[in-house]
Amino acid sequence: MNSRANVADFSDALRRIGAFSPFLASLAERHPDTVAAVRDHGLTEAIRLGFAAVESPDAAVALRLQRQKLSLATALADLAGLAPLEEVVGHLSAFADRALDRAIRTAIAERTPDAEPRGFAALALGKHGSRELNYSSDIDPILIFDPEALPHRSREEPVEAAVRIARRVVELLQTRDAHGYVFRVDLRLRPSPEVSPLALPIDAALSYYESAALPWERAAFIRARAAAGDIALGQGFLDAIRPFVWRRSIDFGAVQEIRQISRRIRDHYAQGQLLGPGYDLKRGRGGIREVEFYAQIHQLIHGGREPQLRAPATLDALAALGEAGRIDAELAAQLAEAYRLFRTIEHRLQMVDDHQTHRLPKQPEALDNVARLHGLPDGAALVDLLRPHVETVGIAYDGLDQDDEARLPVQAEKLEEALTAAGFADPAAARLRIDNMRDGKSRSLRTPVAQAALEAMLPTLVAALGKAPSPQDALNRFEDLVAGLPSAINLFRLLEARPALARALIDVLSHAPTLSQALSRRPALLDGLIDATALAPPPPFETLVEEFAAAESSDSYEQLLDLVRQRVGERRFALGVQLIEGSTDPIEVAQGYARVAEAAFDVLACATIAEFEQTHGRVPGGELLVIALGRLGGGALTHASDLDIIYLFTGDFLTESDGRKPLGATTYFNRLAQRVSGALSVATAAGPLYEVDTRLRPSGAQGPLAVSVESFAKYQSESAWTWEHMALTRARTIFGSAAARAEADAIVAETLGRERDQAALTADVVKMRGDIARHKPPSGRFDVKLIDGGLVDAEFTVHLLQLRHRTGFDPRLRTAMRMLADQALIDPEVIPAHELMTRMLVTLRLVSPASTEPPEASQPLVARSCGQPDWESLVKAYERARDLVRAEWKRVSAVN
Repeated sequence: MNSRANVADFSDALRRIGAFSPFLASLAERHPDTVAAVRDHGLTEAIRLGFAAVESPDAAVALRLQRQKLSLATALADLAGLAPLEEVVGHLSAFADRALDRAIRTAIAERTPDAEPRGFAALALGKHGSRELNYSSDIDPILIFDPEALPHRSREEPVEAAVRIARRVVELLQTRDAHGYVFRVDLRLRPSPEVSPLALPIDAALSYYESAALPWERAAFIRARAAAGDIALGQGFLDAIRPFVWRRSIDFGAVQEIRQISRRIRDHYAQGQLLGPGYDLKRGRGGIREVEFYAQIHQLIHGGREPQLRAPATLDALAALGEAGRIDAELAAQLAEAYRLFRTIEHRLQMVDDHQTHRLPKQPEALDNVARLHGLPDGAALVDLLRPHVETVGIAYDGLDQDDEARLPVQAEKLEEALTAAGFADPAAARLRIDNMRDGKSRSLRTPVAQAALEAMLPTLVAALGKAPSPQDALNRFEDLVAGLPSAINLFRLLEARPALARALIDVLSHAPTLSQALSRRPALLDGLIDATALAPPPPFETLVEEFAAAESSDSYEQLLDLVRQRVGERRFALGVQLIEGSTDPIEVAQGYARVAEAAFDVLACATIAEFEQTHGRVPGGELLVIALGRLGGGALTHASDLDIIYLFTGDFLTESDGRKPLGATTYFNRLAQRVSGALSVATAAGPLYEVDTRLRPSGAQGPLAVSVESFAKYQSESAWTWEHMALTRARTIFGSAAARAEADAIVAETLGRERDQAALTADVVKMRGDIARHKPPSGRFDVKLIDGGLVDAEFTVHLLQLRHRTGFDPRLRTAMRMLADQALIDPEVIPAHELMTRMLVTLRLVSPASTEPPEASQPLVARSCGQPDWESLVKAYERARDLVRAEWKRVSAVN
């Protein structure tokens, strides 16, 4: 001890032990060396010295004496303020690992003395798994074994050996003798404990957790770890079942089951729910269990997608959830403060007589005793200390609960009344649709569980449907969506748990056929909308690359293709919902689409190159280089955009690759480019990703897919058509080293900056616009891209001015227009006109994919997205924009 204050604290802790804890007082009398060690060296060293002092070849004796030393040392350090809660529970949990491991090794050695102790592992669950064991706690391991590796006697089946080892492990730890016991052991968390063996064969355990485990059983593995025995065996098992614990598609069944467990606990322990004498600190309202469940519910919701939230320990989980913004950071700190206090008082309850109790004593003198062990004057002060924290936790946890009593009527007349009140113009037709779902006519609705989930969700659904522009049409589409699912249970539970998602879903079904189709193929896309960040623009390119590249931990290249498609699909779907919900400017959404596409290209190109190099090696001095054109080059895609790109390669085209199957450079990079295009466009089990258009490459479809940088430069200088140079005004290198990109950029800049015959240039551009008008006429009045005065006319105006004046070059059209307007080369009013039509294009690609006039019910949505108060105002603004662009194109194209 280094100060008088610490000496005083330690002396006071010893005084309180002597006065208020018979169990600790007895230990202090038996182990004065441990008391001195804690005082002189601190907790960690005292434990080490204490364990060494009582080490014995007899495992049962050694572990029991070590447990005494540990109990005394941790209690002293805790009461004297020498160790925080996290350190105390860490030491208690570490000893549980040590004891389990020694018991396993001893049990195996007693039966097969010469065998290596392998093939048998203990998985720690609950507070042991999260390294948060109580002062007086039992442990709840699951024991597994590998029949191929477990030592066993001759003429003995591995399963028989495993059961006998398990029984001996329990006996070594749990049996009481003159030295007490080590741990109470509860093996009932294993699957079907009434019929299953004490130790499970690993293959049987895997099969159970992958296919038959109940939601609460999967949730229990949030805090699981391999704690003792054959650690590699245990860790391998946990790695194998991780996808079934942490699901990217949110398992609201597990969330609901945790809530139901909490309700049952509140009901079963009703007498201990209210704070005061007899309050159950673990199971009572606002107690320990509710802090733990609060964290675990949010981990189950978000942890499948955010691995950083998978912290086993409650305090770590709360901190991670707060830092990630998944729960309020201030609330996370309040819950953590409450948890530390609750666990500390729980330890005080258990320190008195080494009983596994969690209740405040009902007798006033006993409650006073616990309070004074903690350093408080009496029991009333202890209750007052707990009260604000219990109330904070109780209110927070109550906020998670849902009202299970409200249900939609079943009787026809009352159901129709409810539907009329919700906003259905034809309640009889709506009732028939609901009756169809209730009758289980779809395969996804035939089980009792599905029907229960349907009934729980229907009030939320009907409320959202009633706000749709056409409730009946939206209900019809919802029923069609459900009918196409193998199971609708998780969708229903998700909508019940997140009512705001029901409104977003109805908006999608009402207005966005493209998103509806995507959702019918993959309902889990809704999971990505569970928090507010889904309605924010995507993060920067670099962050998206990290997100998509995380899929590279997949087992195969094919699996990587699937995972990237899933994650890109989630991002694109969320962007589409942002449009439909009006939370983001369509121009920002277009930029988001482009960032997502570019990040996906980067990740898949890198993975494809690595895969290709395994067979063909590398071309010395050469690399693949990619130029984006069109909307991708301009950094603004629609939901339906394909990717316009040119493949180039650097280095000597006569060089050969250095792999086991060498290829000449030209063949190498053409095959590689083909593979990269395939990685983006081939439909896998997760569906297609992007269409790749390479027709803007030198010599078009007749030329090779990839050409050398030198060939590209020569082609642009000697052979390219004017329209190909127009395409280069949107060129942007998106893949390759900095040096290679600079080389390509220089070629593009030199090409665009050369002098041209003005009359020939204008004639070429005007002819090309005429060719487009003849061969690709607009599909209707709202084909804002191809209609006269539309986006193509605006783009041709800009590109003609850029090439004519050799200025204003930027692949982003808005920036290029501003540069031209600053030089008085273009009417500045073209900029807002172009922006209006761009917003229309991005929105209509979702609402009216055929570029026809959108449905009347969706017209207000389109107007709102374009910054107009109503559809009539948008149409007028659209016509003014077309007139302006048409006049500017006529002016610019008439100049020779």
